[in-house]
Amino acid sequence: MAPHTQPTADRQQSQQRRTSKSAVVSDDAAGSAPRPSAPPGWDAEIRFVGSLPFHVGHLDDVVDWVVTVAARNHLPINARFLNAWNVALARKDADYRRLLMQRGINFPDGTPIVWAMNSQRVPGMPAGRVRGPTVFSDVIRKGVPSGVRHYLLGASPEVLEQLVRALTADHPGVRIVGRYSPPYAPVTSAYVRDCVDRIRPCRPDIVWVGLGTPKQDLVGADLAAALGLAVLNVGAAFDFAAGAVREAPVWVQKSGFEWLFRLAAEPRRLWRRYLIGNIEFLAAVIAERGNDRQRTRALDRAHGE
Repeated sequence: MAPHTQPTADRQQSQQRRTSKSAVVSDDAAGSAPRPSAPPGWDAEIRFVGSLPFHVGHLDDVVDWVVTVAARNHLPINARFLNAWNVALARKDADYRRLLMQRGINFPDGTPIVWAMNSQRVPGMPAGRVRGPTVFSDVIRKGVPSGVRHYLLGASPEVLEQLVRALTADHPGVRIVGRYSPPYAPVTSAYVRDCVDRIRPCRPDIVWVGLGTPKQDLVGADLAAALGLAVLNVGAAFDFAAGAVREAPVWVQKSGFEWLFRLAAEPRRLWRRYLIGNIEFLAAVIAERGNDRQRTRALDRAHGE
């Protein structure tokens, strides 16, 4: 890792403990963030939801950008596919909120975020859902002809083994150049260095991170900076593609109620995220609605100057 860069991991290693205890964070408490900008090859509108910037795009466009621009040019950027739970966590934790505002690019994975983006009634194209697991499978498929090199970080060793078997069977010619299941431990600079040391010799074009929220966001930002590569955080995509967890049918994914399907499948693990998190997300959207609209319009005006 570059010696002049203080890693996000050190600044936020206790973030996961604080998130459940800290109070709602105001704009002043979160500090001022630089104006979000689009990465090379991606020119899209930005809309704010719960004070977080989201790029307007559609899934096919994002997949093409990842394959033809981000991977090919080794863009040092962390792409995140955020849902209502991310917004709820960011509202309560200043460090996590600042990370999502300043480093990387946010796409709306959750349908409620898309609804909130499109309810602002601002000029421009409507937002579409950019679902992380679908981006993962589509980039794997579309990257085969150009020989895109993939590295898989996260999940258990058993799931990773199943995942590699599934990907090679479904996508002949796919190049999986490495995989690593890091230990279940707090995110520290040593944790990130261990990941960097394992990934770098494999020379991937893309690093996929499936460590869960918010851990994958802390790790992904530092990996992108240290490796100089596109790092994409895709949550449960590894479990779905490996067949370890049942994925919702496409019609459920499009309905806006995929969260209910996942809650029914894993109630003990996900009840807090969806039952409490959805309420906290709604509170964040309502509280920031006026400010979000002003932020979006101010950014549009600045972009037009």
